[in-house]
Amino acid sequence: MSKTLDLLRWRYATKKMDAARAVPEEAVARIVEAVRQTASSSGLQPYELLVVTNKDLREKIRAVAWNQAQVTDASHLLVFAAWDNYTAERINAAFDLVNDERGFRNEGWEAYRQQLLANYTARDAETNYQHAARQAYIGLGTALLAAAEEQVDSTPMEGFDPDSVDQILGLREKGLRSVILLPLGYRAAEGDWLVNLKKVRRPLDQFATTVA
Repeated sequence: MSKTLDLLRWRYATKKMDAARAVPEEAVARIVEAVRQTASSSGLQPYELLVVTNKDLREKIRAVAWNQAQVTDASHLLVFAAWDNYTAERINAAFDLVNDERGFRNEGWEAYRQQLLANYTARDAETNYQHAARQAYIGLGTALLAAAEEQVDSTPMEGFDPDSVDQILGLREKGLRSVILLPLGYRAAEGDWLVNLKKVRRPLDQFATTVA
């Protein structure tokens, strides 16, 4: 646990990336795999992860992301894109995959399938999208820690126009909506005003409460 805390204390929202340094593909692959392995509600994994390296696309995204330079200076841009809705097809595909991989069908698991089908498909699309987007944030947390483990810098970004990013990447046609951006790269030795400042968090007694 001490190593985990050290990694979290090391990482920060990098304000300037070194455009001359690229993150090795094997490191990016491990970060992506960590996100793939992370928790999600009912194991549905209701979002997809796009790894954008195309410079032209990232220039277009930067233009609708408050002109934040990390989008283009980082070597990789992760885009977390949530399902636009929970459909019977998507839910069944997730449950069928579990059955196929495990090689058997479980009565309790199948009853749970029917419960989700009844509850999720009865909700409106926006409610379902918001739920799926919250699952993407679980993946984001894993990505931040996995990147720190690789000594890769990252900057979670909500400052962008989702509709424009969806259009640039053709997400709506795939039943997806962009949720958050995460550039991956290496902090610049000079030019990042935040790099040498003390990380500040609320005191523990103002953050966590034990309810006995």
